[in-house]
This record gives sequence, structure tokens and C-alpha cells, in this order.
Amino acid sequence: MAITLWNLFEASLLCLNAVCILNEDRFLSKIGWGSKSASVHGFGENPSTKAQLFNLLHSIRTVARVPLILLNIITILIKLILG
Repeated sequence: MAITLWNLFEASLLCLNAVCILNEDRFLSKIGWGSKSASVHGFGENPSTKAQLFNLLHSIRTVARVPLILLNIITILIKLILG
């Protein structure tokens, strides 16, 4: 099976789904990535890598929720039609 653009799209869609369903209380806080562990930095201070990753996960969950629902519906319909 060759790697096609459709396979790349499906893989990225599955990864985005995985990021969006992570629960802060049940999973992220157990490894120290909860919202309580993310410290607020002042102006001009560089946030740590951990804080940047947490902010990335949080922004993906916030921004990508509605487009991700639409992309999932489109993908399911294409899979149903084309097999």
C-alpha cells in the first residue's frame, strides 16, 4: 500500500482527534501537564518547553473543535461512498 495524500490526511485527522479528546483531569494532570501546572510567565520571559506544549494542546482543543467535527463527517461520508 502506497502512501497517498488521502492516507496522510487520515493520519493527521486521527492525530488531531487524539489530541482533542485528551482529558486534563484524567490524563494530563497525572503526568504534570494539567492547567494548574502551567505557570503564567511575565512579559519578556520565555516559557518552558512544557508550558509551550501545554498551550499548543489547549489551543488545538479550543480552535479545532468545530472544523474537526466537519472533517470527520466528510471523511466518514467519503469512506461510505467510495468504500
